[in-house]
Amino acid sequence: GVDVAVIVTQAYPKGMDCFGERDGVWICSFDEVKAVSYILRDGIVKLFGATKSQENKGDKMHMLYDYLNGNEFSEQWKAIREGFMSMKLSIQRERDAMERLWKSREKQLEKVLLNAAHIRGSIEGISGNDNIQLSLNDEDDDLLLE
Repeated sequence: GVDVAVIVTQAYPKGMDCFGERDGVWICSFDEVKAVSYILRDGIVKLFGATKSQENKGDKMHMLYDYLNGNEFSEQWKAIREGFMSMKLSIQRERDAMERLWKSREKQLEKVLLNAAHIRGSIEGISGNDNIQLSLNDEDDDLLLE
């Protein structure tokens, strides 16, 4: 437990004009007793919390050591690791599939552009004009064919 000595007085001892501590005893006036009691209570509650957290510290360390070296932790960690590896593998498979799809589309696009260039060349050859403007999109007319 905690022992706190408090004297509530109308007349302070010599050398004191407000609440304070002297020889392990808190001294305050009747007007200050409420504030002093709140301060002391807060200190006691904090001290109790600090003491409680240290209670059975050695036992808690042994329990934590046993848990970390036991089957329960090992199995749970194994399950977490398996889930992680499964997700990682799944993402990699998706990435590989998307890259194959993109590569296929790029090849299709190259084929379209090559055929468009052949058509342009044929038209220019027939017309004798090398300023033929063929566009596959409306925005950047010359980007795809040049």
